[in-house]
Amino acid sequence: MTGWRAHAALVAASVVGAAVFLWPFLGGGQPGAATAASFGIGTAAALASVELAAGRLDTRQLALLAALAALDSAARAVVVTGIGGFSPIFLLILCGGYIFGAEYGFLLGATTILVSALVTGGLGPWLPYQLFAAGWVGALAGLAGRGRRGRPTRRDVVVLAAAGAVLGYGFGAVMDIWNWTFYQASPGLGFHPGMPVGVALAHFARFYAVTSFVYDSFRAVGNAVMVAVLGAPVLVALARLRARLHADVERVPQSAPFSNNVA
Repeated sequence: MTGWRAHAALVAASVVGAAVFLWPFLGGGQPGAATAASFGIGTAAALASVELAAGRLDTRQLALLAALAALDSAARAVVVTGIGGFSPIFLLILCGGYIFGAEYGFLLGATTILVSALVTGGLGPWLPYQLFAAGWVGALAGLAGRGRRGRPTRRDVVVLAAAGAVLGYGFGAVMDIWNWTFYQASPGLGFHPGMPVGVALAHFARFYAVTSFVYDSFRAVGNAVMVAVLGAPVLVALARLRARLHADVERVPQSAPFSNNVA
């Protein structure tokens, strides 16, 4: 099994997540909590299985994933609400995805949300939506870091800080789709099953602008500030870990079949 299959698995996982979030715009309400939870947890587990089978996620990387998720969950337990939408949970998700790649970033975001929900008692119908949303934050941070080479530089910090700001708004916007389905009081903002797609999009855009844009601005600015202040040492530490966990095996001539050079 090769790397492209892991990429395809991430695309498939994202399609499943997008279907869960876009359900209200297709004429229905949000799927039931049990259905959404099975989609969210099942998708993350399937992606992890593909990564393991492809050899892109070994036991050491899996242990690191668990350690990073535990550290991030502890940070969230200390500052559960933050200021507005700000939460320290996004620093390691952004940095981990940027260094280890999109698939690892998705797993880190999803695992962090799941572990932190168990730690803080935040289990609820919103959990599978947070799982996908945080997973996408890590995955998109991984895509932002695809061109990175060698030791992280100031440019990497700037790129990741900008990505963190944009993803701060993105996380809030997709999570607001779930919140919006419970808001039916206002005829100009609220959600009603069976709404035409154009009307639903217009209602949601107004709902987000009125209720969440300022709130999400705290998250966006907070992400950028965290990366600007703490990103350099975190990125360097994760890059060193990645270098130790990834060994490149060089091909050797057929005349020396038992001689392996490991970089």
